[in-house]
Amino acid sequence: MDVFALAEACLSATSVEDKLARSSAAAASIATGDFSTETPVEPQPIAQPGRPSRPRLVPPRKLPQRGLSSVEGRAALVHAVAHIEFNAIDLAWDAIYRFRGMPGEYYLDWAQVAADETRHFQMLSARLAEMGHAYGDFDAHNGLWEMAVKTSGSCLERMALVPRVLEARGLDVTPGMIARLRDVGDLRTIEILDVILAEEVAHVAAGSRWFAWCCAREGVDAQATFAHLVTEYARFVLKPPFNETARRAAGFSEEEMNRLMAQSAA
Repeated sequence: MDVFALAEACLSATSVEDKLARSSAAAASIATGDFSTETPVEPQPIAQPGRPSRPRLVPPRKLPQRGLSSVEGRAALVHAVAHIEFNAIDLAWDAIYRFRGMPGEYYLDWAQVAADETRHFQMLSARLAEMGHAYGDFDAHNGLWEMAVKTSGSCLERMALVPRVLEARGLDVTPGMIARLRDVGDLRTIEILDVILAEEVAHVAAGSRWFAWCCAREGVDAQATFAHLVTEYARFVLKPPFNETARRAAGFSEEEMNRLMAQSAA
C-alpha cells in the first residue's frame, strides 16, 4: 500500500462526498501500519487540491461580519469552521504526500489527523443541515491553503506555520466562540466545538513533535527557529487572547508562550 498514492487520491478528489470517503478509507488503511514509503516517484509541485465549485473563495476582508442572534448568523459561523476543517483534510494529506523520508510514525500521525478532520467536517455539515444550510452556501477564504503553498518546500516550515500557528489559532478563538454561542443558547453547536477543540490539541501537538524532530535533523534551535518563522511569515496571526492551557498541552514551552505574548504586543 503506497501511502503517497493514497494521499494523492484524497487531495485530488473534487466532490465533498468523494473526498470524505477517500479520506476515511485511506486513514483507516494507513492506521493498520501496513503501508510503504519507498516509492521512487517524487511529489508533484504543490497545486490547488480538488475542491467542489462552491463555496466561492474571496479575500478575508470581503467576508461579511454576522451576529449570532439569528440562525443565519450562526449557520455562517458553523460554515466558516466547516471550511477550516475541509481545508485541514487536504493539509493533513499534503503533509503526508509532500514530505518524503520521514519516520513511519509521522505518516501515522497525519493520517490520524486527516481522519479526525474528516469526522469534524461531517459533524459540522450535519449541523448545517439542521440549520437549513449546506457547505458552499456561504463565501469562504483560502488562507490555510495559501500557507501550505508558502511552506511546500520545507517540512520544518510546514510544521511550524500550519499546525503551530494557524491551527493553534483555533485553540485560542474557539473558547470565545463557545461563550458567544452559549449566550444565544446554541448548545448543539457548542457540543460539536467542544469535541473539535479537545481533538485539535492533539493535532497541534503532532505539529510540535514533528517540528522539533525536523529542527533536530537540521541541527537548529527549535525555539529560535519558530520565533524567526513567526516573525517572517505569520506575525499578523498572533493576537491575544491565547489559550495558554491548550497551547501548553499541545507542546508550547513556557519560554515560547512568553515570546509569543511579547511578539503579539510588539
